[in-house]
Amino acid sequence: MNILILGATGRVGSHIVTHALNDKHQVTVLVRTLEKIQISDKYLSIIQGNVLDKADIARAMQGVDVVISALNTDGTTTLSESAPLMIEAMKKEGIRRIITVGTAGILQSRVNPDLLRYQSSESKRKSTRSAEEHEKVYDRLKLSTLDWTIVCPTYLPDGSAMGQYRVERDVLPEGGSEISVGDTAEFTYRQIYSNDFIKSRVGIAY
Repeated sequence: MNILILGATGRVGSHIVTHALNDKHQVTVLVRTLEKIQISDKYLSIIQGNVLDKADIARAMQGVDVVISALNTDGTTTLSESAPLMIEAMKKEGIRRIITVGTAGILQSRVNPDLLRYQSSESKRKSTRSAEEHEKVYDRLKLSTLDWTIVCPTYLPDGSAMGQYRVERDVLPEGGSEISVGDTAEFTYRQIYSNDFIKSRVGIAY
């Protein structure tokens, strides 16, 4: 399988790259800074570019079967601005499957199901900026014809994959308060083999 991984130098993205290479998939990464990719592998293709550049995104999408985006907000609007460019490029290349890493803030609230978690008392975070960025991506994907899945981790400490966690469609598993970077990456990666959560958000927590 040919996999494009965006956000490959980030905490979750770097783990996803390792999973895909270990399984001997052909992996393409689009990175702004080549030096941030420390891996050398015959199955890895590295493209230097920017997710906000339409031509760079189009180049990265060529020959790809599935897209995994682990882009984060980084206090900017890169996430929401890149989403329409990704969707357009995927349509042109005939790519249907995209898995993205979001945030638990864009899951439905259990205490007020008409609201997203970040809009309700369920969220303890004072700043809603990151969740608002992820919501814009969610809105874009909902309107698209793509087979999308948004993996929505709660508090995300560093840690390797333990392989035991709970997932639930559209809401955070009850009482869930954290999930490691390793387990988030492992579950996200496994979605390339699964149709269980097509056109859905997935809450993940211990």
